[in-house]
Amino acid sequence: MAKKNLGQNFLLNMDVVRRVAKVAGSLKGETVIEIGPGPGGLTRALLEAEAANIIVIERDARCLPLLAELSEACPGTLNVIHGDALKIKPQSLTNLPFRIIANLPYNIGTELLIRWLEDLTNVQSFTLMFQKEVALRIVALPNTKDYGRLAILCQYLLHTSRVFDLPPGVFTPPPKVTSSVVHLVPKQLTLEELSLVPYLSRVTQCAFGQRRKMLRSSLKPILSEDEIISAGIDPNFRPEQLALDSFIALALLLKKKS
Repeated sequence: MAKKNLGQNFLLNMDVVRRVAKVAGSLKGETVIEIGPGPGGLTRALLEAEAANIIVIERDARCLPLLAELSEACPGTLNVIHGDALKIKPQSLTNLPFRIIANLPYNIGTELLIRWLEDLTNVQSFTLMFQKEVALRIVALPNTKDYGRLAILCQYLLHTSRVFDLPPGVFTPPPKVTSSVVHLVPKQLTLEELSLVPYLSRVTQCAFGQRRKMLRSSLKPILSEDEIISAGIDPNFRPEQLALDSFIALALLLKKKS
């Protein structure tokens, strides 16, 4: 039985989990990390796809016997870790390039993604299931209600796509919301481009922390009105009106100033 406090909604329909696994592309010979496998529905699809090394992190001890059975049936392929994904850095689990494929627990999905963005070393791609509202925030464009800090940070670091939605009925127990599968591929950024992330984070934090205010007010603690103008941006704009390039320009300005 799923636990509400763990945000568990298990995906057991094999046709659906195969479809999710397929989004990641060919997994033959690949290393895959799965978060919150539960009783192992998606894990079975990853095994079917001939991933060479599958590492699953499961917090709920009740799911471990089922996962152990799968592991015993696939010796050397499936490694089960009993732990909290929020406390485990993916790069600590393997030195090989890896993909993260997961039906993320709703209550920690966004937090996990933000943590993973801090270090994309060896990450080939993310194929992740979120509640639809989070997926929309990841792929959102300017001048939409979903556009904000998450969209800008994700789209600076990743190629983002929302692939398909899943209705509540394919889950056990059914959640009260629609879910979406997103596929995220890290961009090949230079060290200089990666060094901009803390400044981009700061600019978006200020801007969207007061998203109804004009930039001249919300960015006042870090950039003056004249500095905003010098970046070619109208200080009377609100943050949702700015495209990613404009936020990059503001982050470069803040970095230079720092």
